[in-house]
Amino acid sequence: MYAAAPLPSRPRRRTLGAVGAFLVALLLAGCGDFGERPVWQPGAGGGATGGPVESSAPVVKPISLSATGDIVMAMAPNRLPPNNGKGFFDSVKKALAADLVMGNLEEPLTVDTGTGKCGANSTRCFQFRAPPEYAAHLADAGFDLLNQANNHGNDFGPKGYENTQKALEKHGLAHTGAPDQITVVDVKGVQVAVAGFSSYAWSNSLVDIPAAKKVIAKAATMADIVVVQVHMGAEGAEMTRVRPGTEMFLGENRGDPVKFSRAMIDSGADLVVGHGPHVLRGMEFYKGRLIAYSLGNFAGGGNSLSNNGRLGWGGVLKVKLNPDGSWAGGSFVSTYMNDARKPTMDPDDRGLGLLRELTELDFPESGARFDDSGKIRPPDAD
Repeated sequence: MYAAAPLPSRPRRRTLGAVGAFLVALLLAGCGDFGERPVWQPGAGGGATGGPVESSAPVVKPISLSATGDIVMAMAPNRLPPNNGKGFFDSVKKALAADLVMGNLEEPLTVDTGTGKCGANSTRCFQFRAPPEYAAHLADAGFDLLNQANNHGNDFGPKGYENTQKALEKHGLAHTGAPDQITVVDVKGVQVAVAGFSSYAWSNSLVDIPAAKKVIAKAATMADIVVVQVHMGAEGAEMTRVRPGTEMFLGENRGDPVKFSRAMIDSGADLVVGHGPHVLRGMEFYKGRLIAYSLGNFAGGGNSLSNNGRLGWGGVLKVKLNPDGSWAGGSFVSTYMNDARKPTMDPDDRGLGLLRELTELDFPESGARFDDSGKIRPPDAD
């Protein structure tokens, strides 16, 4: 239903200018003959004056990235997890481990700013908040970067948003998601740019696709690999399917997930990590790049998120990408939220089973393929 031709491997983008300048310099110096000649290195071959040796390209290894869906650790001031959150992620630390660990932080880390979005008499309004010191729990879990582009990122206003950034930075954690924000992280010498999108004013726009394409095109000039974090799609236990067209929820435009995600890859993204519906959704490969339409709920401390049925299922997506952004492997590990809404490894692999089913339904041709262990491969690898 959503077939697409593979995208050829792209060269490391930020090095193109340097390589071009180097070649021009060689030509100007009279080194226009690029035939197969040995490269001379001082001291090579055991002699003091050097000898000819064959040149070889440096070995470039892929890097690993992991990502989760929605993370809520508490609903301060009264609904806090056991032990004040210490060890909140212990069950899943091993699964999260990667060169770059990312999560969608679905709440501010702030004191009460007095500007909560829910009024005193609100009945259908939800606002989340965890104490600023809970950033330490994210760091202890191994997270490196958190996305703030979602519907709860601004629950306590601009000050709460800023307090969250400060709390994360205090514990050495990067953040992304503010308008025009492109966060570049050095991962084993590979530059990775991450940008967050949602349908809200405090983030890059999911709805304005031309503007979003400009953000990603700019990111592609700043880094070797570009990752999109995006909060998209309608919410609810029945919202597992991915279909063409705009999705609405409570009168809000929650974007066109397929159109947006593919446009981001067309503009230079190498991986799209979706969340927002609170349930898992299928995954597809588009032009050789993976789109995960929703990773579901990961954590809901303080009983903030429902763990009823499929609402309680999530997982950790782990991918390996070459420095040119091309696919080098991946896997999905199932988790669930236990009674305390802490993320917990799921021995029954319910998330993987649902993910496989949904992917086959929505993306019969372009969908990711999963083996019984959760290993992911492109459809053309069958």
